Amino acid sequence: MTRRFLFVLGSSRSDGNTELLARVAAAQLPADVEQQWIDLADLDVPEFQDLRHDSDHHRPTEGPMATLLDATLAATDIVIASPLYWYTLSAPMKRYLDHWSGWLRTPGIDFHDTMSGRTLWGVTALAHEESEVADPLIGALHNSAAYMRMRFGGVLLGNGSKPGDVRTDTEALARAETFFAQEPPLARFPYELAHAPA
Repeated sequence: MTRRFLFVLGSSRSDGNTELLARVAAAQLPADVEQQWIDLADLDVPEFQDLRHDSDHHRPTEGPMATLLDATLAATDIVIASPLYWYTLSAPMKRYLDHWSGWLRTPGIDFHDTMSGRTLWGVTALAHEESEVADPLIGALHNSAAYMRMRFGGVLLGNGSKPGDVRTDTEALARAETFFAQEPPLARFPYELAHAPA
């Protein structure tokens, strides 16, 4: 399968630091790797409704949810580009991931099996100098990848508050140049690693 990267942008500000950092990393991808960029601010994504015990899920055929689902299914690599908002993912990004719960129960797409083995990545800008404050965001993405049996490429962190600040974070820009070159491991929950044979 030809590699196809889906970049999902979850900022409330266009051309923000997270997107800038993601584009630096994306510029290093080989020319034959397809890229699709979706800005959640441009889509009217509805709130997720948990219908597990009430009704059947139906595959969307038009509108923003069809766009998101089709792009997600077509991607070999999904890049979650969300600024650090209150120490975790932005609300639009969390809403996108919440809809994965519905897609898991949508007949005919085998969402879990389709996503298994593909790769989840993260990119985020934060205002703190201390990267540890991003641990909840990193944990959410890592555990999501583990649940879906995806590979996890980690999260590219950059520092920035005002628009364009991340351009002065030379260490983040250097990491961005090789971020997608790594071979990500299969994500596993911490408790799986704790009980793995020595």
